[in-house]
Amino acid sequence: MALTMTLQAILNWTNTSVLDLSTVTDSANVTLSDSWTSGTAIDQADKIFHDRRSLAATSEGLDLAGSLTDAFGATITFARIKGLLIKNRETTVGYTLTVGGAAANQFPLFSDVTDKIAIGPDGFFFYWDPSAAGKVVTAGTGDQLKIDAGANTVAYDIVIIGASA
Repeated sequence: MALTMTLQAILNWTNTSVLDLSTVTDSANVTLSDSWTSGTAIDQADKIFHDRRSLAATSEGLDLAGSLTDAFGATITFARIKGLLIKNRETTVGYTLTVGGAAANQFPLFSDVTDKIAIGPDGFFFYWDPSAAGKVVTAGTGDQLKIDAGANTVAYDIVIIGASA
């Protein structure tokens, strides 16, 4: 199997202010792009996990070292995480998804039980590291990615990109 991918993020904006005799406009276009080939070096990845999931007033811990399966049914053992995208699919106010804060064996993007990020309704969290290092996954001590729906039922999409070595 060979994994190739392209990232493209585009942010355009126009901000205007109507004054007495004129309208002032500030606009810009910021485009970020990157392409990766299959492997474990810089600008490379060889493992990907993606899923649409739902949590009903609970949390789950995703074990990044051996419990997830890819689209072909093969078990994935990440050694390094290089990309992470989590999208909260809910649109109702208060339906927040909290990522991080595992009680033990935290994936090192989150340093301890208090290190968390809240993703509000229709929001997303994105981490991208094209280096060869990425974030190291260590089975049994640094491989748990906690995702918590709080008191609500929250559907979310997740994509995890990484390397086997």
